[in-house]
Amino acid sequence: MATDSMEIDDGLYSRQRYVLGDTAMQKMAQSHVFLSGMGGLGVEIAKNIVLAGIKALTLHDTKQCKTWDLGTNFFICEDDVTNLRNRAEATFPHVAELNPYVHVLSSTAPLDETTDISFLKHYQCVILTETRLSLQKKINDFCHAQHPPIKFISADVYGIWSRLFCDFGDEFEVLDTTGEEPKEIFISNITQSNPGIVTCLENHPHKLETGQFLTFREVSGMSCLNGSTQQLTVVSPYSFSIGDTSDMEPYLHGGIAVPVKTPKIFCFERLEKQLTNPTYLLADFSKPEAPLQTHTAMLALDQFQENFGRMPNIGCLQDAEEMLKIAVSISETLESKPQVNEDIVKWLSRTAQGFLAPLAATVGGVASQEVLKAVTGKFSPLQQWLYIDALDIAVSLDKTSCEEFLPRGDKYDALRICIGESLCQKLHKLNVFLVGCGAIGCEMLKNFALLGVGTAQDKGMVTITDPDLIEKSNLNRQFLFRPRHIQKPKSYTAATATLNINPQLKIDPYINKVCPATENIYNDEFYTKQDLVVTALDNVEARRYIDSRCVANLRPLLDSGTMGTKGHTETIVPHLTESYNSHRDPPEEEIPFCTLKSFPAAIEHTIQWARDKFESAFSHKPSLFNKFWQTYPSAEEVLQRIKSGESLEGCFQAIKSLSRRPRNWSQCVELARKKFEKYFNHKALQLLHSFPLDTRLKDGSLFWQSPKRPPCPITFEFSDPLHHSFIVSGATLFARVYCVPFTAKDLSEETILKIISEVNIQEFRPSNKVVQTDETARKPEHIPVSSEDERNAIFQLENTILANEAMKNDLQMKVLSFEKDDDANGHIDFITAASNLRAKMYNIEPADRLKTKRIAGKIIPAIATATAAVSGLVALELIKVVGSHPFEAYKNCFLNLAIPIMVFTEAAGVRRTEIRNGISFTIWDRWTIYGKEDFTLLDFINAVREKYGIEPTMVVQGVKMLYVPVMPGHIKRLKLTMQKLVKPSADKKYVDLTVSFAPETDGDEDLPGPPVRYYFIHEDN
Repeated sequence: MATDSMEIDDGLYSRQRYVLGDTAMQKMAQSHVFLSGMGGLGVEIAKNIVLAGIKALTLHDTKQCKTWDLGTNFFICEDDVTNLRNRAEATFPHVAELNPYVHVLSSTAPLDETTDISFLKHYQCVILTETRLSLQKKINDFCHAQHPPIKFISADVYGIWSRLFCDFGDEFEVLDTTGEEPKEIFISNITQSNPGIVTCLENHPHKLETGQFLTFREVSGMSCLNGSTQQLTVVSPYSFSIGDTSDMEPYLHGGIAVPVKTPKIFCFERLEKQLTNPTYLLADFSKPEAPLQTHTAMLALDQFQENFGRMPNIGCLQDAEEMLKIAVSISETLESKPQVNEDIVKWLSRTAQGFLAPLAATVGGVASQEVLKAVTGKFSPLQQWLYIDALDIAVSLDKTSCEEFLPRGDKYDALRICIGESLCQKLHKLNVFLVGCGAIGCEMLKNFALLGVGTAQDKGMVTITDPDLIEKSNLNRQFLFRPRHIQKPKSYTAATATLNINPQLKIDPYINKVCPATENIYNDEFYTKQDLVVTALDNVEARRYIDSRCVANLRPLLDSGTMGTKGHTETIVPHLTESYNSHRDPPEEEIPFCTLKSFPAAIEHTIQWARDKFESAFSHKPSLFNKFWQTYPSAEEVLQRIKSGESLEGCFQAIKSLSRRPRNWSQCVELARKKFEKYFNHKALQLLHSFPLDTRLKDGSLFWQSPKRPPCPITFEFSDPLHHSFIVSGATLFARVYCVPFTAKDLSEETILKIISEVNIQEFRPSNKVVQTDETARKPEHIPVSSEDERNAIFQLENTILANEAMKNDLQMKVLSFEKDDDANGHIDFITAASNLRAKMYNIEPADRLKTKRIAGKIIPAIATATAAVSGLVALELIKVVGSHPFEAYKNCFLNLAIPIMVFTEAAGVRRTEIRNGISFTIWDRWTIYGKEDFTLLDFINAVREKYGIEPTMVVQGVKMLYVPVMPGHIKRLKLTMQKLVKPSADKKYVDLTVSFAPETDGDEDLPGPPVRYYFIHEDN
């Protein structure tokens, strides 16, 4: 059943496999999990682990559905409440529908302190939510005592507070603590000493830690190190010591060290012991005392429930005082005797009956990842507590009347208890623009629905857009979609699914990309109608664009993203914080051109080379070919023009492609075979001709030493599966590009072998072509055309015309766009074969198809757990923005659920640029100048000078220089009208300009001021 599912249906799990790996996926597919409590937190955990692909999940609950649940459990509907269904039974079919390969069961059996819990022996992991502490302790003791221990997780959300606890037994082995791929370290020297000091290549820090183990290979000289494993001690960022090397042969050159992943044992204590001396993950370093204070307050809440058989009443001062007394008493019993925080106790007492759905999404995401760790042994587990709160939301509500928080008998009661009626109403009336309906987008829509965003009758709207269609791999983490939705638009489908969660929500779906080309749709008027913009994107360029639109229109922006188990959130609020564009991520490190072309040292280099070959042969060259013959549709005309000496751009490559065009399947196979010889045999021979193995540099050192690897020519063997794969995939792609028909019989080994045996392979002849060795050199833009090239082109074209092979049909090729997710198209097959052949040629460890696909397709690894956690954090910030909370309340977050870490930081405060005489501005400021029909550039400059007290030195529109005094002719522009110099788009009455001004200190560069919005005609005119 589920064990085989991932082998059968890899398309469903493709992104997740990059996160967890095959071993962990198989372990998951053999695991039975028990989950008690189908409230808002339980359903979040159930959703995430079923999407992940465990074997079986039992959902347990003894409670009936109530109106309350409509605002907390996104799978419970009005009909479930009306018919008083059990929460587990109501939730069960929806959870089961998420993944057909997971066996989902429901249970309504009693579970309390008197229950026989021996049935839990059948499970590998037990998760408890909404469970009294006394029962948690009983079940935890039982789980811990089993051999092997049953992994135990408990999680709770009380109002604006949450806690998570894990116990995986006395000794829990983890095979891979981080999930990060080991990076090869290139060696430049190893000393003969005790200990031996290993030095890395210059500008390549090793980033290792003392105590790690390394294996060595390709070391020349100290060859006995090769294949050995050594423990290291860090000496510097570029060196480390290993064992005694004094008796080894002297080091000569080369060598690669690779970190070894070693198992690590984690020791857990039972819940009973951890209650008095908790170990926890600190998430907010500005409040190091908060976890213990929260722990104490929550134990007081547990004790309050034991004492009174109920939760503290909402806003009841007497109950809060009682809880405070209990907390003080409990504090004395804890080993660290933490100071009791009255604010925490007060807000926990006040909101404990409530439930904040976004907080549950966050805790549910983290808890789900811990479940996956528990059953797979992949990644470092949480040790042992985590506390996350939303106190920043509550602090700003301190003076709000208690009546604001009282239940009113609707689906928003749980939320109302946490944030009050007024803030609920603001959420209902919110206009929000969500860009992207993928993994984060689906989770955000679920959060919007539970919060009631855009549900007011008279106001409020959720506008969403996504140009993509649903693919099979999306179903693994974009939980609003089902198999029947594949190839349907994400936005329309997500909108319909969201209405199933909350039918009152008003939602307007679009299928447009948000970019400069769609500014006629998403114009300034559109943005000014939005109260908030939320991005759910997977690329930086789109984020930067939307950020610029939000800054221009003074709209708050909530940004987030995930990569595997990592995630981030950023809150951007007008006049309070910096924007997304205020900081720049370091650019991606490009592989040097000479490394790709001649000196690969890692599998990433060979994969990129293979991807480049694909683009060149099957996309770029066909595209240029079509463009040329669309410009010059007659071969005879082209021949006549080049004979007369006319230079036609791109003609030599177009003629070459035309003259070599394969006309049948045999010629496609022949072409692939010749490419094999060129890429993997002749290329190696040419390099060794240019740089023989004994070549030395000016300093006397060998040319061929790490990281340069000498190539070894590959002799073609049809029986080698890799060679065969390259020929078949290459020939198939050539056939598609050149529109050559082929059949299944053509692909048979017998047919291809017969064709190949008749191919005439030319003997290698070395050339004197210069091989680029400079790592800073870029790929040349244009390759010069020699007179011999011209003569050859004329000769080739004449022959092609004479052979009647330059007809209209011959002047067209099919352009193949690289598509990584279609396994039948041969794209990844070609790249995998080409990459691994090149890797073999350079003695580089090959990569399997999955890894090749990830690197070549630049696939972002993804898992539902991180997505859910990040979306919950964003929704918490949304509540603060809607409530106009002060700057201190906003938090950015970075998390990595694999390690695990979760770090909250204050949002970056906006920087103010001082000009002079009290004049200053921030990124959120905009100056405004109103003109009239005959307004000249000089009038504009004078208006800026008079209104803002600066001396303009330069005026720029985007990248267009309107006025730079030192540039020729620009002084004359002062007399030109603004309408002649700049033109607004059809739907705008203004343009945004940048005006630079002279600094106070002579010699300094001119400084750009804030954007100046120039209106062509005054709004009063």
